[in-house]
Amino acid sequence: MAAAPTPVALTIAGSDSGGGAGIQADLKAFAAAGVHGTSAITALTAQNTVGVTAIEVISPTMIVAQIATVAADLPIGAVKIGMLADRRTIEAVAEGLAGLDPSIPVVQDPVMIAESGARLLEEDAMEALLTLIVPRATVITPNLGEARALVDGAQGDGASAQLDDDSLLGALLELGPAWAMVTGGHRDEAVDLLASRDGDRHQFVGPRHPDGAAHGSGCTHASTLAAYLARGSTVPEAAAQARAAASFAVEHGLRELGAGAGPVDVLGLRFRR
Repeated sequence: MAAAPTPVALTIAGSDSGGGAGIQADLKAFAAAGVHGTSAITALTAQNTVGVTAIEVISPTMIVAQIATVAADLPIGAVKIGMLADRRTIEAVAEGLAGLDPSIPVVQDPVMIAESGARLLEEDAMEALLTLIVPRATVITPNLGEARALVDGAQGDGASAQLDDDSLLGALLELGPAWAMVTGGHRDEAVDLLASRDGDRHQFVGPRHPDGAAHGSGCTHASTLAAYLARGSTVPEAAAQARAAASFAVEHGLRELGAGAGPVDVLGLRFRR
């Protein structure tokens, strides 16, 4: 009996030269979930554990070409979208997505600020993000700050300030994704909240690891979710796997590396050594 083909996922995101987040984190998360990772790089960052010193965006033509070339040869089972940097990049990614089978699930992690505090999405790109990418997403996975920024971008500054958890999820779903998840890393409680436009609600509770290393945790979470969608899991099933993988990666993160926030470790490098 022939073995089942290896699932494939595509990450569309920026490169982190320090190896902690971005494309590098995504590909590690795909591999840890048993999925072959492919990539379309949107931006290069000169980055380490302390901060981002330079960003250079990739040309729109090259972004579209990367997506189309991967799709022409490999059976993409899911897409994860991360750093998009600016409006031109967002427009190119939207063009690339338009060339894919619309049934392919898309997980969008609305990356705006790096763990070090560096801005990774230009302020004038929010409208393009809200109109061209978010409505195409199967799942969006913002942390609390990103969730509020998305709602404020759509409804006006301060619109999200008085929203409770359920109302915030509802406001995110009004932006167009099929599912919205607010991750627990920046919340008082380490709980991921997931909701669908059909009224499904889920909570994923896990321990907080304040002594762990969190650089790349959001990328790892979203990429793991995409990987399990590529494997055929439902969104709630994939979200549960994502919560577990991100928690493991932070708990066993490489906090001894670098002078800043250490990179997460979804592969368990210590155990491999």
